[in-house]
This record gives sequence, structure tokens and C-alpha cells, in this order.
Amino acid sequence: MSMKQWIAGFIFLALAILIGQVVPTIEIAWVSAILLLTIYLFAFEVVSIDVAAITIMVLLGLTGLLAPIMGLKEGLVASTALFNGFSSNAVVSIIAVMIIGAGLDKTGLMGKVANWILNVGGSTESRIIPIISSTVAFISCFMQNVGAAALFLPVVSRISSRTGLPLSRLLMPMGFCAILGGTMTMIGSSPLILLNDLILTSNQALPADQQMNTWSLFSVTPVGICLVIIGIVYFIVAGRFVLPSTKSAEGEDKSISILDYFQETYGLQYELIEVRVPSDSPLIDKTLREVENPNSIRVTAAQFANGVRRIGAGGLDRNVGIEANTILAVMGAPDALTAFEIKYELDKRPDLDTFSESLSPSKAGIAEVVIPPGSQLIGKSAQDVRMRNTYGFVMIALHRAGETSREGQGVRDIPLQAGDTLVGHVTWELLMRLEQDRNFIVMTTGYPREELRQHKVGWALGFFSIALTMVLFTDIRLSIALLTGAMGMVLSGVLSIDEAYEAVSWKTVFLLASLIPLGMAVESTGTAAWIADQTLSLLDGVPIWGLQLAVAILATFFTLVMSNVGATVLLVPLAVNIAIGAGADPAVFALTVALATSNSFLLPTHQVNALIMGPAGYRVPDFIKAGGVMTLLFLVVLIGMMNLIF
Repeated sequence: MSMKQWIAGFIFLALAILIGQVVPTIEIAWVSAILLLTIYLFAFEVVSIDVAAITIMVLLGLTGLLAPIMGLKEGLVASTALFNGFSSNAVVSIIAVMIIGAGLDKTGLMGKVANWILNVGGSTESRIIPIISSTVAFISCFMQNVGAAALFLPVVSRISSRTGLPLSRLLMPMGFCAILGGTMTMIGSSPLILLNDLILTSNQALPADQQMNTWSLFSVTPVGICLVIIGIVYFIVAGRFVLPSTKSAEGEDKSISILDYFQETYGLQYELIEVRVPSDSPLIDKTLREVENPNSIRVTAAQFANGVRRIGAGGLDRNVGIEANTILAVMGAPDALTAFEIKYELDKRPDLDTFSESLSPSKAGIAEVVIPPGSQLIGKSAQDVRMRNTYGFVMIALHRAGETSREGQGVRDIPLQAGDTLVGHVTWELLMRLEQDRNFIVMTTGYPREELRQHKVGWALGFFSIALTMVLFTDIRLSIALLTGAMGMVLSGVLSIDEAYEAVSWKTVFLLASLIPLGMAVESTGTAAWIADQTLSLLDGVPIWGLQLAVAILATFFTLVMSNVGATVLLVPLAVNIAIGAGADPAVFALTVALATSNSFLLPTHQVNALIMGPAGYRVPDFIKAGGVMTLLFLVVLIGMMNLIF
């Protein structure tokens, strides 16, 4: 460990000993010590966060064995309840939404959503973040926020790969706004769903003149909208300062190595651009055969004015004629592309637009194939076998005996020999087919092997709709509703069971499931009630808004170390009693608790934060840095709007 970690460890140890001297029971002393240990492990990353969570769970389990030594009558958590987190409603729901999200992505739906966002927002961070965040927030107000975040995880990943924006700069705004979106309706988060039941329970102990009314579906909408807006504005204004911008080392190095490899081995500096053919262009009525070889370029895809798109095998033939307003994806050396654009007066687009999805790096790229002995292509040229139309392989170079022939040098007229290496542009789906073709040996490895099942889109949408309908309009447990959709994806063939297992982030599952026993210990030993009582005893004489702020701060703290549902159940009765004693509206104080339990940005203990932590490579300090300011903004807006509206 570093010197910083050692010093912090001694400080936390001293704090634990100090707290142990003032707490009323030995159980609270030990739970407080374990709480401090958890915060220390999370904040200073002595071990990875999932390892830390599992370690805490194991320590809680060992208290049953060590109870006599620790001065306890029994363990802090019953051994029979220690692993309840793995079967909890929240954890099972997360597993289900990951599978549902993977199923929707497998049919290509998430790619289409990503394409729409790119068309509207372009490739700039300042435009993409508001579109993603507001869309996720809207969806989150009608379904569980972790479900909305899981559905958009593959969308944001695709957008990152196409725009080059680091995933770490997109996922945190999306995740935070998914949490904030849950505050816009009374069914947007578990605490708000639970609140009306808690109010009715509290009414049983209140006199008739102090009875509280329950909240309607959109009672919280003005507050929630303001919270979402402030969250989006925060990341637009301060995102460049608080968001980490590191890409995963694996993805970056791989991209660089591939570019270097083709440059060093074949001297290829090819680019892929998109152009539109104006109605007065000299290119109109010419065939691909007439323009490609003389201009040293290759056309990889085309979309005609009537909307017909031709790409891949069976798509583009050398005799295809070019019409006005045709969109072409053209590959070639930079100087050849510039000359081609000027010569034929073409409108070059700054980025791929029409083909942003079909020719994105996750769908297509440059690959190498070798002609093996015994191949039926030996003695035939690429022209003879119509390589592009038959196999979807747009050849741009041929390497033989240490020499490379390129486009513009008659490369497609050269008879093929055993051992020839062909370099060309191809979709990854077609490259997978070439691996099964005895006429080729595919040398490219590690490319995205994504086999979209677009014919299953109806099944995917159907089971997603069933799950969503059950969540919104029935009283069935969230986990059962979502598992219905997840298993429907598997049984209908949208996903195989192995693909379903791969879709689950088991690090996230173990992180959340291992922390649930800690929340049980905090609540069952009276630690939470003691913390609340000690905090509120210091607020005698504070104005009503100050008491309301204190309740919100308590809810914020509790939801970082225990479930938001547990924090709501614990604090709502306390908040109601405080409001009645101060002459305030108890229903408003109860609502403050239910909303403040969504203020979970400082640590990756919230389900959404845990979900995005792994894919983006976030560390705990990243959440503390970005979430610290968000936490303060949340409290200011929450208390301000609650007092303004209610």
C-alpha cells in the first residue's frame, strides 16, 4: 500500500475507536467500524471495489463465529441471511435488464437508436450528452432507472466507438440522468413507489386532523424536471473538468496497432469517405467499372435516390450505373479521394452519415485473406470472380513475394496464385462467412464478431413490451416482470443461454449483492436510528427548511451505505414526526426523504453507478469528483423546489 493509504487507514482506525467509546451498544460500535472500513476501502482503492464488497460480506459472516471474542451475543448478520443479496429483488432485476438490453442490441435496435442520436447530435460531446441524458431520463421516469441505464449502455458504447469520444465521458452523464429521471414520477424509483404505502401506515398512528394525503403520479414532476435539467447543464458546463477522459488501453492500443500494421506492411494510407452525387455531376450515368480503376478508388457502398442501398455480397456490381443524388461510400488514398471529389464535383460529407451504422468500426473494416493451395480462385482475377459482388470483399491491394500492388495498378486484373494476400474492406459479418469458405484463409483476428438477428426483432420487442407492461400496470415484483422478458428473449432465440450469461456483468452483481448484508446490519442493530437521532438532536431551533435539509442530507448519507428502499423505510417515520413537531407538512417531509434517496452520486454503490463503472473503467475517485458537485446541486435544487411548490 502507498503511504497515503497507510495514513488514511490509521485515521479511519482512530475514528472507529473514538466512535466505539460513545455509541450505546457494542453492536453499533462494530457496525460503525465496519462501515468506516467499507468507506476506506472504497475511497482509497486498497483493493478493487467488488473485492472490497465481498470482503465486507465475509467479515459480517465471520462475526457469527467470533461473536464471543467480539463481545456480541450473536453475529451482526444471521448466517442464513448473509447471501440473501444474491436473490434480492434488486440484484435479480439487474441481471434481467442486462439480458433484455443484450437481446434488443442483438436485433440491431440499439444500433438504430445510436444512429438516430448521431444524426441529431452529430459527433460533438456538447450535443450528444444532452440528447442521451434527456432520452434516458424520460425513459427512467416510467421504468426503473437501472433498467433504462442498462438498455442504453450498448447505445452509448456504439456512439463512443463511432465518434471517438471516450466512453468514460458519456456513461456518467447518462447514468446520473437515469437516476435523476426516476424523480419525475411516483413510479420512477422504488422509494417513490413505496412512499404512499408508508404514508398510509403512518396515518394509522396519527389523529384525524394530522392525516396525510397520498401523492398522485405526477406530483413530483416539476421537482424531477428541474433536477434533470440541472444535471444536464452541469455536465455541459463542467463536464470537461469533472469527467475522466481515458479510453480503455486495450481498445486504443488495438486501433493504433492495426493502423500501423497496414501502413508498415503494405504502405496503405486509405481513408473511407461519404459523398453525394449532385444532379449536374459528370459522374452521372457512369458505371463503377469506368470510374474506379482510372481514379484509384473503390466504392464500398451506395444508396440511390429511391432509398435502395447496396452493400456487401450481392450488392454492388462493376456495371452498376451512378444516378443523381446517389450517396457513395468511397475508399482510397487521401490524395486520390481529393482528386476524385474535385474532378466529379461531388459533395463530400464531413463524416459518415448514411452509412454510419453499416460501415462503423464495429461493423466493417480492413481485413486480410490469403489464397490457399487448392482454392478454386487460383488462376482467376478479382474481376473474373467478381470479388466485391460475390463475396462482399472490396479488394484494395494484393501482396505477393514481398511486393504490394494497389488500386490504380490493375490489381483486380492480376490472376490469383496460392499464397497471395488480399487486403480489402469488408463487413465483419461477411468476413465470418469467408472463414467458412475453403477458397480463403482469413488472417484478420480479433474483429467484432457480431451476428445480428434482425429477423428476431419482433420477438425482442414483444417480450420487452410484456416486461414493461408488467412493470407499469401490475403489482408483480420487478424481478419477476423483468425475468419474464429476459427468459422470453432466450426461449424465442433472440439470445442463446450462453449469450445471456455473457451479457451479465458479474462484477456488478457481486458488488451489489455483497453490500446488501451491510445494509441489513446497519438497520437491524439500530446503527441507522442512532445516527439519525444524534444528527437531529443537534438541530433544535433550526427553521423548517433547515430541518428539511437535514432530513435530505441524512437520506443522502444512508442511501450511500444501504439500499435506498431501506433508507426510505427507516427515515420516513422519523421525518413525519419531525415535521409534526415543527408544525410543518409531514407529507412534504416524507416526500423529501423519498426523493433524497436518489441523491446517490458519490460512490458506486447505487445500482446504476455500479452498472456503468466496469464498462467505462471508472474508479471511486471519479465518482467522488463528479458526484460531489452533483450531490450539492441536487440538495440545493431539491430543497428550493420543494419549498417553492409545496
